[in-house]
Amino acid sequence: MSGSLLRRRQARNHARYKGRNGINIVPMLDIFTILLFFLIFTAVFSKTHIVELNLPAQSSEPLKLPEGLQLEVVVRKDGLLVQDKNTGPLQPFPNVGADYDFDGLSAYLSRVKARFPELRSATVLLEADVPYDTIIATMDAVRSFEGTLDGHPARGELFPVISLGDAPAEGPRT
Repeated sequence: MSGSLLRRRQARNHARYKGRNGINIVPMLDIFTILLFFLIFTAVFSKTHIVELNLPAQSSEPLKLPEGLQLEVVVRKDGLLVQDKNTGPLQPFPNVGADYDFDGLSAYLSRVKARFPELRSATVLLEADVPYDTIIATMDAVRSFEGTLDGHPARGELFPVISLGDAPAEGPRT
């Protein structure tokens, strides 16, 4: 008789828990919902602002630049030189102490950009054994300028398409 009582108890428990052996996905959905909201609210949304800058001219005299300008910046140990590929040197920037005059270069190139707004490319020509930091600083000065607009720091685009090459031998081009 005890065998049949045990058998009835097992049958009753099996009937009670019948259909409850599936996976309960409600807690998993709760976790995914909370995770989704967490990821959405902690995401960083980048905002792009376009600011049109009208910079005052650095000097009153207009630049004497040739038509069809092909801009080159030559980096030498004694300074920087802005030149046209076809006509030659335009503006030298000798070293200030032991450093290059990147501020002067950037100011001059912003004036060139004002004269040739459609020009987007420039070539940086490097003398042998120019330090990597100097190359990067020159490319930054050619690519963009930093200034102020309404008392706030601003950055503008100059010549974003930059090519690198070897500097020609000393002396002006003929």
